Amino acid sequence: MNTMPPYRTAVVTGGSSGVGLGIVHGLLELGLHVHVIAVPDAALDALHDVAGVTAHALDVRDTVRLREVLGSIDCDVLVSNAGVIAALVPTQVVDASQVDRLIDVNLRAAIHACHAVLPGMIERGLGHIVFTGSIGATRPTANTAVYSATKAALHAYADGLRLDVHGTGIRVTVIAPGRVQTNLYEEHFGTADAANAAMYATIDAIRPAELGQIVATAISLPAHIDVTRLEVVPTDQVYGGAVTGRG
Repeated sequence: MNTMPPYRTAVVTGGSSGVGLGIVHGLLELGLHVHVIAVPDAALDALHDVAGVTAHALDVRDTVRLREVLGSIDCDVLVSNAGVIAALVPTQVVDASQVDRLIDVNLRAAIHACHAVLPGMIERGLGHIVFTGSIGATRPTANTAVYSATKAALHAYADGLRLDVHGTGIRVTVIAPGRVQTNLYEEHFGTADAANAAMYATIDAIRPAELGQIVATAISLPAHIDVTRLEVVPTDQVYGGAVTGRG
């Protein structure tokens, strides 16, 4: 009988809220002990009381500390989920500090986290690395060029990584969601109500818990199956067509 690999311990970056928290609960349902790495705030504090969770207060941009924490954990499953979208503005007016922040959180930290857990996974011959990508990696929209570039690079990194670890027993998965109802856009719109009105009023978006179940399903598949890349979008969200004319 084919069963889930004998994973015991998972790490989720950016796991204190939104998609990350949905993934944490999905992994807990699989019986895994989950280490959550996130910036210190009330949401992370609340996880200290959740059975099966160890919370680590850490900004993933501190890659030295990130690697130290990950190096102390026998990580079987890494979900590199920490991400930001920043202001939704045209590329020509994006602040330079926001460019660096997007690259540092969405891409640089993810690569460092992966490098930190790989030696142990290879030694044990067991592991699953999951990246939270984005539909924007292949279908960018206006005002998200830098964000989409970081996600496209992350997708490419995952493809290359899968080649590098071939034969080691490690699986590599990219989940590329479309519109998910999270607080990711509050930074741009200022308040949760404004973000909800702008982003979710006309679309039945994916819930974080639903995405968490999708990730858990990919992880729980037998060891000989790897979900390499999975696009997940709301039924109400479609892509295609073209826009022509003078704006």
